[in-house]
Amino acid sequence: MKLLAVETATDACSAALTINGVIHERYALASKEHTQLILPMVDELMKAAGLQPSDLDGLAFGCGPGSFTGVRIATGIMQGMALGLDLQVMPVSTLAAIAQDYFDQHDATVAYVAMDARMGEIFWGVYQRDADGFAQLLGSEVVTPPELIEYPDLPGVGLGTGWGVYAQVLLEQLSEQISHYEIDPLPRARAIASLGMRGFARQQAVSVERAMPVYLRNKVAKKEVERC
Repeated sequence: MKLLAVETATDACSAALTINGVIHERYALASKEHTQLILPMVDELMKAAGLQPSDLDGLAFGCGPGSFTGVRIATGIMQGMALGLDLQVMPVSTLAAIAQDYFDQHDATVAYVAMDARMGEIFWGVYQRDADGFAQLLGSEVVTPPELIEYPDLPGVGLGTGWGVYAQVLLEQLSEQISHYEIDPLPRARAIASLGMRGFARQQAVSVERAMPVYLRNKVAKKEVERC
């Protein structure tokens, strides 16, 4: 299967192309330059592989949560391509992508992912590595004040920008669960591609009409949409 994935929900901008299970990626840290970078990344990947858009079998994108503008960039690109190519799309959580990328690179089984959501809140999700090595959500993804998180009694690692802002508050609740935390991990298209392939294999991909962003913070998202 040939699958194209994009991720633009944070300061990181990336695209990945999966060909028969092998993932090729372009990645850059470039806040506010996503619109200038993402399509050239896609074009570079396709040309390097000698593929045309019509050769693709499926699409995947980071559907959020994250920057409202960034989430809309990836969503819009994939909606446009899906419509033009008549392809299905696999929306993938950015929180899941952070956990997946860490699981792919390290020997860890549980990830407590916290992204800074501003306004005194975090985007929060807890993931466990399943038997096949994929990030499986435990409970629900939420936007919440860091002092009100819900969590399982499982040892794991803390990941994401939220740990850089609210480490003290989070560790007061998770001191027995967390071995250490890392604030640098951001969602990457290579993890979006990996989870996207799994979604297609499980027949979870959707039509373009259902390929929607996930903001979690509904009230703010509504205001942002009304401005557009």
